[in-house]
Amino acid sequence: MLKRISFVFAALAISAALSVAADDVVSAVHGTVTKVDSGAKTVAIKTADGTVQTFHYTGKVAVHGTQGGIKDVGEGSEVVAHYTVKGADKTAVEFDKLGKDGLKETDGTISTIDRGTKTIAVKTADGSVQTFKLADHATQDAGKDIAKGAEKSAKVSVYYTEDAGKKVVHFFETH
Repeated sequence: MLKRISFVFAALAISAALSVAADDVVSAVHGTVTKVDSGAKTVAIKTADGTVQTFHYTGKVAVHGTQGGIKDVGEGSEVVAHYTVKGADKTAVEFDKLGKDGLKETDGTISTIDRGTKTIAVKTADGSVQTFKLADHATQDAGKDIAKGAEKSAKVSVYYTEDAGKKVVHFFETH
């Protein structure tokens, strides 16, 4: 009986640990901001398929592509929200502002993805190959939407910042 109880507690502990680990997975969604509620600290984003998702954020949320932080992420802004899910709540850990005043964009075909060195090389329409450093969450995303064997031929848009002369990708999406 004691062994059975110990086994049940061990199974529950493992299950709890796995659910916590699963909650820390960062996902991303690309869309247009439809509403910002600074009092409730929420941002609603409409995706290309027409769904609207609402994300909570804290004062520590990272914002790339703007100097003003979260206050520059307003209605009509094109953004990518990087978020975690706990229960039914989605919490943004980062917003990337895209478009004219946001992150820079390069379109092309993937030449290589090297998860070890956290880099991605993209061949652009003019035939040049640009190599980018992948931000940690972009490294995790690398390959999620790219079929095995297609890593060297997938058409992508990469969204990046420049830091000390290095191009750092915060988000990329396949076409």
